[in-house]
Amino acid sequence: MLNRIHHTAILCSDYEKSKAFYTSILCLEIIHETYREERQSYKLDLSLNGEYVIELFSFPDPPKRVSRPEATGLRHIAFEVDDLDAVVKRFKESNTIAEPIRVDEITGKRFTFIFDPDNLPVELYEK
Repeated sequence: MLNRIHHTAILCSDYEKSKAFYTSILCLEIIHETYREERQSYKLDLSLNGEYVIELFSFPDPPKRVSRPEATGLRHIAFEVDDLDAVVKRFKESNTIAEPIRVDEITGKRFTFIFDPDNLPVELYEK
């Protein structure tokens, strides 16, 4: 039986830019960073509030991900926030622009999207 989602793996095209985004902008904490010489690849394990959530990988010349138009496969990752307005303001101060805030028609909750350096959609969903 499944207990919970253990982690999400993300493949990036520019390791340093993505590392900065996930650690400085999203404030995820580094658990462990590994460089694998044989693969010319970094693996960065990241946590949120002490819980392991993301594996960030780099490989030489990965193919581009299709984000728009919508394509089959994993669409986005989402993080819950307490105060969406405060988070969007903090991101704006860091030159990370969020889409206009919308309301989920089903739950009535507010949400928005920002995008990582590879244009991966990152949803921010108000608690």
